[in-house]
Amino acid sequence: MTEMIPAWVNGTLTQVEKLEVHQRGLRHKAVSVFVMRGREVLLQRRALGKYHTPGLWANTCCTHPRWGESDADCARRRLAEELGIIGLALQRSGGIEYRAEVGGGLIEHELVEVFSAQAPAGLTPDPDPAEVMQTRWITLEALVVEIRATPEAFTPWLRIYVAEGMAEAAV
Repeated sequence: MTEMIPAWVNGTLTQVEKLEVHQRGLRHKAVSVFVMRGREVLLQRRALGKYHTPGLWANTCCTHPRWGESDADCARRRLAEELGIIGLALQRSGGIEYRAEVGGGLIEHELVEVFSAQAPAGLTPDPDPAEVMQTRWITLEALVVEIRATPEAFTPWLRIYVAEGMAEAAV
């Protein structure tokens, strides 16, 4: 089944096939989540089978809401689907709009609602290997240093979030 996501076409929010959205660089709705443990953030390394940015490090999870799905419900759904994480108290941490090339001629032009949550002691992600190949905790300070040293190892959106202070806002 083709995944349809909310995107703007000629100024109207409508349903468009996800790959087409990225091929055309259409502005579309998105959700990003930062799961925090004090000043550490849980990162995921995207599975090699992903159609864009495979193998790159990203924030805890990102996705597109389904038509009619609230941003908060979307964030909870993807935490469970990608990382097996349920039951966290999500807080809205702000929003951001960005446009970035993500390889293969694809463009992310996202209007993002950003959420954060504090991880309880002992939280252990259970990643779906089709989505996530690796997870790790890293301090925000160390993340900034790593992005400066090897920006190519990180998704464009995580680099933007860090540069714009969205990761800090999640604390």
